[in-house]
Amino acid sequence: MSENVAKNPQDEDIEQVEVKKGFLHFIEKTGNALPNPAILFGIFALVVLVLSFIGWLLGWGGTHPGTHEQVYVENLLSRDGIHRIMLYTVRNYTSFAPLGIVMVALLGIGVAETSGLLKASINAILAKAPAKMVTFIIVFTGLISNVASDLGYVLIIPLAGVIFHSLGRNPLAGMAAAFAGVSGGFSANILISTQDPLLGGLSTAAAQIIDPYYYVLPTANYYFMAVSTILIAILVTLVTTKWVEPRLGTYKGDVPREAMEQPTALEKKGLRNAGLVCLAWIVLLVAGLIPENGILRGLDGSLMGSPLLRGFIAILFMIGATAGMAYGFTVGKFKKAEDVIFSMNDNIKTLASYLVLVFFCAQFIAWFDWSQLGLLLAINGSEFLQTVNMPVWLLIIIFVVFTAIMNLFMGSAAAKWALFAPIFVPMFMLEGLSPELTQAAYRVGDSITNILTPMMVYFALVIVYFQKYDKKSGIGTIIATMLPYTIVLFIGWTLLLIVWITAGWNLGPGAPLFLPTT
Repeated sequence: MSENVAKNPQDEDIEQVEVKKGFLHFIEKTGNALPNPAILFGIFALVVLVLSFIGWLLGWGGTHPGTHEQVYVENLLSRDGIHRIMLYTVRNYTSFAPLGIVMVALLGIGVAETSGLLKASINAILAKAPAKMVTFIIVFTGLISNVASDLGYVLIIPLAGVIFHSLGRNPLAGMAAAFAGVSGGFSANILISTQDPLLGGLSTAAAQIIDPYYYVLPTANYYFMAVSTILIAILVTLVTTKWVEPRLGTYKGDVPREAMEQPTALEKKGLRNAGLVCLAWIVLLVAGLIPENGILRGLDGSLMGSPLLRGFIAILFMIGATAGMAYGFTVGKFKKAEDVIFSMNDNIKTLASYLVLVFFCAQFIAWFDWSQLGLLLAINGSEFLQTVNMPVWLLIIIFVVFTAIMNLFMGSAAAKWALFAPIFVPMFMLEGLSPELTQAAYRVGDSITNILTPMMVYFALVIVYFQKYDKKSGIGTIIATMLPYTIVLFIGWTLLLIVWITAGWNLGPGAPLFLPTT
């Protein structure tokens, strides 16, 4: 038989998939061969100290685009640097934003979980939800959760693992899908989120460098972001079902599966009582928001400045705790008030490894910020972009890539945009691009690498979520699992933006792509 027989195309596809799987396996194995994440963050922090000293010796610096002042690397091994480290170590830890948020949220969620409310609710929902839609629903819920700030990180991601595990699917795949929705698609939403007025305000200040009367509305990117939400939900669902889940395979861990069962009559009564409690909360919240002088509106009377959005974790705690108590006392899980406190105690115990990890993570992020290394990386990278002359579509793609890379070193979307906006908004305006377009491109790049960088403040928490089901999970596991999402989101989301530009559609109400020519 001839040796030149043509290969079956399907066999070639299988071989290509195996090569790609092998690459991801290499990333995971290499990443997980690194020390324990807590130790690794400690090493990162020490590296920052050394680099700050080297940068100080070599005079690394740059010009801040907003203040036009010279920025230099701060030597953290100097007398002042060492004093700062000693004085602020405790504050770095206790003021680390996700720490308090996670602990408060877990207190309320813990009552709902221990009472059996979460399990009964999941069973009731999944019993009626089409199996093929579960992944899409999880991703979509994660996407729109950013309207309530950090809700997705503390509730949607771990809940997705429980749901997938209940269905006999790999819980790591469920959490990966939710993480991609919550963080990889962070800017996208069918609603106006807290990010919109924040970024819009920074864009307005930057645009007024060129045009003192220019104003970027909070709805500047609404049309584009609403369509992006649907696209991202579809892309993440496809990556999960076609790539991530097959790669992870069947879950073989020792965490018991919570089988889906139809609620009993007593559980249905408990769900009804918990539902009534939630309904009462909704009525109270709406009553505080609807009137123009509503108590839950911002000081300026706006909905976007509402403490409900900025302080949603406190609301989550109260709703979770009261609904959990309503269910627990109804079904007999709770007999007295002390049982509720015990349920909180048990759930806080699960945070032990996270509390240790956060200590080192908080020091690393604080020291990196103090050293000015991240700021100088961003400044020098942006200066390079300014020297390049290219077509609009290529300029947008490179700006997205640049932002995505900078996001690996600077986690805060608002902080980066406060730095980038005074550079890129005026620069692109002089090229005829609207501030709204520059902002939209920034939001794409700023989101897609959130799921890969330890600089994202909730990255450590996601590691802990994964370790619940797989004790060997580490940074390598997260990066290898999430890398396909980043690649697909970069291609798909950027392509949508290019198509949008080509079609000439407004990005939002009264938000054109290009400035009018005079």
